[in-house]
Order: sequence, then C-alpha cells, then structure tokens
Amino acid sequence: MDRRSLLRGAAATAAATVLPPSADARAHDGPAPLFKAGTDYPSARWLPASSSNLTASSRPSSYRVDRVVIHVTQETFADTVAIFRNPARKVSAHYLVRSSDGEVAQCVRERDVGWHAGNWTYNTRSVGIEHEGWVDRPEYFTDALYEASAALTAAICDRYGIPRDRAHIIGHNEVPGATHSDPGPHWDWTRYIRLVNFA
Repeated sequence: MDRRSLLRGAAATAAATVLPPSADARAHDGPAPLFKAGTDYPSARWLPASSSNLTASSRPSSYRVDRVVIHVTQETFADTVAIFRNPARKVSAHYLVRSSDGEVAQCVRERDVGWHAGNWTYNTRSVGIEHEGWVDRPEYFTDALYEASAALTAAICDRYGIPRDRAHIIGHNEVPGATHSDPGPHWDWTRYIRLVNFA
C-alpha cells in the first residue's frame, strides 16, 4: 500500500470520531457501514471499542448482569471514543452519552465484558455507562444527558431484571476498591433515579 492510501485511511479513521451523525452516515456508506451495525439499544450509534479493550463473552449466560455503573469521562465525547479504540489504553465501557444532545453511542456489546469498573467481578456483572464531562463541571450534566442516560438505564434494567434503585445503579466511586471519584458530587442521583423510574 502506498503512502497516500495509508494517509487517506488514517484521515478517515480520525474523521469517524469527530464527524456529526449525518456526516458519519455519508462517510461510511458501503457494504459494511461502521455505524449501522446492530446494537443492544435501538437508538444507540455503534462506535466500537478495540477488541483489545474488552473480554468477549456470552453474558448473561456466562455471567449474571445485575448492576449498572455510572461514569463521567473526564474527557470529551470524541476523545473518549478515541481512547476506547486505542488498544494500548485497556479501557472501555458499553455506552457513552454525549452532553450536548444526549446522543447514545454503544462501544461494547452487552454480552461482552467492558473494562470500566476497575474491578473484575463488577466488570463481569455490570453494564458501564460513560457520560461526557468532568466531575467538577456540572454544566456538562445537561437535561438531554440525564434524560437519554435514564432511558438507557431503564432499558438495561428491564432487559436483565435489575431493580431500578441505588443499590443496583451505582457510581464508579462505589465499586469496591475504586480509585475514581466519578460521577462526583454534582451528579444528581435523586433526579437520575426518578427519571429512570419514569422512563
């Protein structure tokens, strides 16, 4: 392959993480479009993590799923997608929610084990949802983000019979052995659990 072809391929890969949804669809028309693969959540856009950053599995037959773990990225949406796609980073979550409009991306199939909780047992038994933003910047926790995430969490709870309560919908900081503080003090748990239960 010549240098020009390599550069064209690298540019297409970089553009895939930053183009708006309508541009994504145009950029990937063809026999195997990147963003039209089946997802576990119908309104999610498929933005797959590197297979080096997850454990292939057959949940819930291989591991019971009984938790949802809520995260905050400490990165932008596009940078989080790039991190999940980088095989050297060894991290991924099942879903990512964008702050500005609540867009949901699926990065790991729910049957597979995402590497998000920092605890193998919790990785095997949970679905991880990342939210674009920073723990000390509450302006990232928009109405759109809360509403889209709550609808997603409600669907996950229904699929696996997970109670829609704080014992089963937990923050990353509540995972045993956690070294992270997300979702942080500005995450409105009362509002979130109410939205999950009304979804």
